[in-house]
Amino acid sequence: MRTLGRTGVEVSLIGLGGWHLGFKSIEDELAIRIIRTAIDNGINFMDNCWDYNEGASEIRMGKALRDGYRDRAFLMTKIDGRTKQEAAKQLDESLERLETDYIDLVQHHEILRYEDPHRIFDEKGANAALIEARDAGKIRFIGFTGHKDPRIHQYMLEVANENGFQFDTVQMPLNVMDAHYRSFEKMVLPELVKQNIGVLAMKTMANGTILESKAVTPIECLQYAMNLPTSVVITGCESMENLDQALTAARTFKPLTDEQVKTLLARTEKLAARGEYELFKTTSIYDGTAQHTEWLGEEPPEVQRVMQA
Repeated sequence: MRTLGRTGVEVSLIGLGGWHLGFKSIEDELAIRIIRTAIDNGINFMDNCWDYNEGASEIRMGKALRDGYRDRAFLMTKIDGRTKQEAAKQLDESLERLETDYIDLVQHHEILRYEDPHRIFDEKGANAALIEARDAGKIRFIGFTGHKDPRIHQYMLEVANENGFQFDTVQMPLNVMDAHYRSFEKMVLPELVKQNIGVLAMKTMANGTILESKAVTPIECLQYAMNLPTSVVITGCESMENLDQALTAARTFKPLTDEQVKTLLARTEKLAARGEYELFKTTSIYDGTAQHTEWLGEEPPEVQRVMQA
């Protein structure tokens, strides 16, 4: 267990990713079994998102958290809406699917563009909806996620500061390749530690792409991220074997020596130099909100006027 930044909440070192749990190739029963087995084995951090698999991931999570499991979970989901109206709508849909009256952590999803922070912190932007929801007891904490460029994460933090707001968490890619290319570890992580913001690591294996390099093993990938000042390392599990692997990584983790870290980074340096194994940085295939701009909500009025003209 680790402390989630300045929230003071104790969360499991491993978090269960929500995207994989909604795949059509996985039966409802298996998804529910994975979730409940994870909780029974001490994993309390549950990741999800409003747009994962057209809502199937949240629906399955909601079913799994029945029968007392909700009380044992720290539940997180994400929303795509950039306007206050769209964010509030998506949040209410998530609450219904997850079969709960509150969500522990809600994060602004896919902060990929420099305009995202401005839309979110607009007077009628998404963060206003989340603050109202927090005041109403619908959510406890607020964060943001993104996978494209660490400079956009830095800018999101700057705009938040300009608006007198501090995030509780930030989710971002942290892996053995990231250290060499557009590095979130080098450019964003130190600032999060400084501000005592909870660090959520994702894409530790880049959906398996990093493993295709043959340079590192799954356990090495997970434990490299655990060795950083992370609160939670989120990993997707499509099978009970994947879950066992994640549990093993957490249970056998010991802080890496400087020499062990250097060895891992030396193995990946040349392979990672151009981002070929981190496709979420170099391509748009993981940019759901780029493919579905309607999820973001209407553009600001001044933009609509230009478009109509």
